[in-house]
Amino acid sequence: MIFDEFSPSRARRTLTAGGRTLRALGLDGPLTGVLALIVGIGILVVYSASGQNWKMVQHHLANIAIAVTAMLALAKFATPQYLRMFAPIAYVLGVLLLVVVDATGHIGKGAQRWLDIGFMRFQPSEIMKLAVPMACAWYMHERPLPPTFRDLIVLGVLIAIPTAMIVTQPDLGTALLIAASGLIVMLLAGLQLRLILISIPLLGGAAFGAWRVIHDYQRQRILTFLNPETDRLGAGYHIIQSQIAIGSGGVFGKGYMNGSQAQLEFLPERSTDFIFAVIGEEFGLLGQLLVLSLYAVVIGRALYLAMQAQGTFARLTGGAIALSFFVYVFVNSGMVSGILPVVGVPLPMISYGGTSMVTLLAGFGILMSLHSHRKLIGS
Repeated sequence: MIFDEFSPSRARRTLTAGGRTLRALGLDGPLTGVLALIVGIGILVVYSASGQNWKMVQHHLANIAIAVTAMLALAKFATPQYLRMFAPIAYVLGVLLLVVVDATGHIGKGAQRWLDIGFMRFQPSEIMKLAVPMACAWYMHERPLPPTFRDLIVLGVLIAIPTAMIVTQPDLGTALLIAASGLIVMLLAGLQLRLILISIPLLGGAAFGAWRVIHDYQRQRILTFLNPETDRLGAGYHIIQSQIAIGSGGVFGKGYMNGSQAQLEFLPERSTDFIFAVIGEEFGLLGQLLVLSLYAVVIGRALYLAMQAQGTFARLTGGAIALSFFVYVFVNSGMVSGILPVVGVPLPMISYGGTSMVTLLAGFGILMSLHSHRKLIGS
């Protein structure tokens, strides 16, 4: 009977079979489903933001295919023991690649951040988004928690080396994200409250020192954040156009592919860093809240998986991946809405860009591997 083909029992069997398939691949069903939904939204928004540029969408789909392959491979085959062994190797390899970038890297948009290997171009700094927290977790794996002062010094050096190298590219946004991922490991390892209080004035002094060495355009971005109207057609143009796009969308938006700021190219970087403004203009406040709600589900589920992991390395790495993802979302959405300075951070899994997509899904592949292999290791 036709009715029987669509019966609830048949649907339950299909869902059960799907769940078994995901578990066999090392994937977490709820997390994978929400990630797929976010990536799907990203494809639609990139098509609109790019001016219906099908070639750009095809390139975006190719990047997604590579990223999904990396996630599947890591979730299935990367056991916690292997990841812990590989963590210091990945860190050293990443630092060496940053040295190569500094010497012979491709220059684009005034920054020397890319390595061109013929068939593709990538940013080695993206590797450090995973390598830094994994290296910090690897260092703390055999040591008692909370970390001692000596341990904190070592962790600080592990974080500072790639961060300083990336700042000089210059890429302040990525450098801040990498530093945050390492600091998250410190906090999750049980950083004592008195040390946190002591570090506040030290961070203030470091910020003052950084102000003296960062590039003029980076200083201008911070000053423009405080008052964008001082340079409406220059440094303040991005944030002003972004706020116009979000404000004009209202609650319900103007409709898919009907945003004037994006379609008429008033909004800069609309396919990458400022794509969240495109969502606000076309889908309104409700569309932005939907995307943020999906991100909240991802972060909550990722934290749950991290807490279920076994071993210091697995818990610290999983927690760092989950909370780093929160930082990425907070920085981009805050930057686009004007509550944070513009630092060039893409919207996770929605913005157009290959290396970032691969790094993010690879990170979630690692997280799901740490969870699915938790019974194979001791505490």
